[in-house]
Amino acid sequence: MKRHLKSPAVNRRAFLETAAGLTFALAIAPDAFSIVDDAYADTPAAYAPSVWLTIAPDGTITIVAPAAEMGQGSFTSLPVIVAEELDADWAKVRPVFPTAWDDKTFGNPGYNYTFQTSASASVTGYFTSLRIAGAQARRVLLDAVAARWAVPVGELATEPSVVVHKASSRRIGYGEIAAFAAAPAALPKIEATDLKPTASFRLIGKDIARVDIPLKVKGAAAYGMDVQVPGMVYGAVLQSPYAGGAPLEVDDSRARKVPGVTDVVKLPEGVGVVGTTVEGTQRAKGLLKVTWGEAPGAHLDSERVIEDLAAIGRDKSRDGVPYENTGDAKTALVNAKRVFRGEYRTRYVYHAQMEPMNATALVSADGKSAELWVGTQAATSLLNGVARLLQTERSRLVLHQHFLGGGFGRRGNHEAVYDAVRLSKAVGKPVKLVWTREDDIRGGKFRPATAHYIEAGFDDNDKLIAWHHRVVAESVVAYVSGDPKPRPDRIVMKGSPIPQYPIPNKLAEHVIENRGARLSPWRGVGNGHNAFAIESFIDDIAKDFGKDPLALRLELTEGVPRMQHLLRTVAAMSDWTHKRDGTAVGVGTMVKDETLAAGVAEVSLDRAAGKIKVLNFWAALDAGIAVQPRNLAAQTEGSIIYALGSVLREQITIRDGHVIQSNYSDYEVARMSDVPHIEIKVVSTDNHPTGGGEEGVPLVACAVGNAIELELADRLDANQRFDGEMDPAVDQNLAVSGLRA
Repeated sequence: MKRHLKSPAVNRRAFLETAAGLTFALAIAPDAFSIVDDAYADTPAAYAPSVWLTIAPDGTITIVAPAAEMGQGSFTSLPVIVAEELDADWAKVRPVFPTAWDDKTFGNPGYNYTFQTSASASVTGYFTSLRIAGAQARRVLLDAVAARWAVPVGELATEPSVVVHKASSRRIGYGEIAAFAAAPAALPKIEATDLKPTASFRLIGKDIARVDIPLKVKGAAAYGMDVQVPGMVYGAVLQSPYAGGAPLEVDDSRARKVPGVTDVVKLPEGVGVVGTTVEGTQRAKGLLKVTWGEAPGAHLDSERVIEDLAAIGRDKSRDGVPYENTGDAKTALVNAKRVFRGEYRTRYVYHAQMEPMNATALVSADGKSAELWVGTQAATSLLNGVARLLQTERSRLVLHQHFLGGGFGRRGNHEAVYDAVRLSKAVGKPVKLVWTREDDIRGGKFRPATAHYIEAGFDDNDKLIAWHHRVVAESVVAYVSGDPKPRPDRIVMKGSPIPQYPIPNKLAEHVIENRGARLSPWRGVGNGHNAFAIESFIDDIAKDFGKDPLALRLELTEGVPRMQHLLRTVAAMSDWTHKRDGTAVGVGTMVKDETLAAGVAEVSLDRAAGKIKVLNFWAALDAGIAVQPRNLAAQTEGSIIYALGSVLREQITIRDGHVIQSNYSDYEVARMSDVPHIEIKVVSTDNHPTGGGEEGVPLVACAVGNAIELELADRLDANQRFDGEMDPAVDQNLAVSGLRA
């Protein structure tokens, strides 16, 4: 299966190598939802039947939404779950972030009761506990009314925000109950049978308008970039170009002459400038002259890394860390009648979130307490990290969560927060640290580059019996934890178990090869690169068998009816069997944390201009119970558009440890002209809800790459098809656009 290319070329592998102390209340507009912590402070008039909610006498129900809101809709979907079991009138619901970042109370059960918003895990992690919280609060209200009216609680029922006693025709609103209900000594025990059957859902499964959208339309949503604190000064940081590069010698003479600049501070991996204006600190940062210390990534070359990873993948004498190990894949491959082999690669890519990294921090005079204003995906790790930095107790830290202007995994990293804390401690004032886009790209943390070597074995009946997938990549878990010890890395390896293909002998292993790059989870995590390699390989096998790629997948997914249904759905949506003229279609599947998806892309190739155009994309998603179907579709559509950039043009190039790209002029994310016609089908099934915020990402590289391969095969002669050569003009255009290695 391995392609030997005589020259750089546009085939699927090369094409996707580019894919790659004091509390200041900050309130938003008075007619909008307040999202800061003091907005949820209890008042004598508010009644709390549960730690998750309060009810005001006017019937307003304030529900805690503990996940970060970065455009994925958690600020709506999580309160919807509580409101469903509470039987609340949604028009009276008001979401807020937690009052205190108490892990045991509000942490995500799916993340061992910590605050972590990633991997599309908010709804799936909180679903059961939030249903129970809503049901407990409803029972407390019913008990209060039963005692007040001296009737058996079994005679009471609820309608939206109203308790009803049918026998006496009495009705009482939740707000009225709040005026006399007492807090229970202990919350009632709720069994699974006490929860609503799915057929009775009134809010879950319906298209509820997201509550954050009006705030954003009106400019009322508060982001970290919007923070203003009395006495605040601004900070900018000249970061080391590579991880671990400490500033050895600093010439700040020119920087200190910039008007408004008050301080220059050495940091562990940078030099901070503090002053009275954003413009002044940014200008002064550019005037610093710094000699950086040696570090593992100081001589990193991204092109060399990719070639090295591929060579390691082929060297099977080097074992990896097993991630999926079913049966005996190696023995089964030896005994297989027919064995296929394939190689695939992906590059480093940048998160490209809209809001660059920023943070505001105020450290107390004694350096043992702090107040933080930031939008974070990981409040637990942020607070723990700042506590370690200040050598203090986490209880002495105050976090003001804000909306995130995009996350995609990047806002689970907190180097901007830590530097803001260091600068505030050094100057004794609240410091707002702002990264520019250039800072964000050149000092970014990236999706790791990967190389894949896959073998598949078939028996005498052409049944797939063995699968061995070697993923060669740096370890994100090792980088984030600072512990280089080899261990399973779910960030790199997600998607490699391929449960949609029930192969009896299956081995997926991570061959760890750390090269000193800055790394971070990227939207879709390992599913992105792993699904690309796997689904490309499936297409290659189909071609050698002379089978239709979608038909082969239907064979391989026998016994997985949910995936078969999705494949048949996208086949119908795309009119798969229709003969195209001048275009080609490709298909891909993925399973991520029990969410299943299938997609079909239609592409065309303009050989004269050397341009690939994605014309249509059809996707079907099964995330169990669809809490918000329209939002699931919107998130899938958004993740498809997001992934187009990494498939068509995006790549991070590193030479001698320095990132070459600097802004969206040379790191080209998807443009409006790149966006195809997109159709999404959300298939809601009676399974525990899973994720939907990033599941479109893995489909794009699969389906688009497979369509491109088919398009090239249709247009090039047999020799070109295998050696990958194209006309020199086309090849040059594609090289300029970044579509191939």
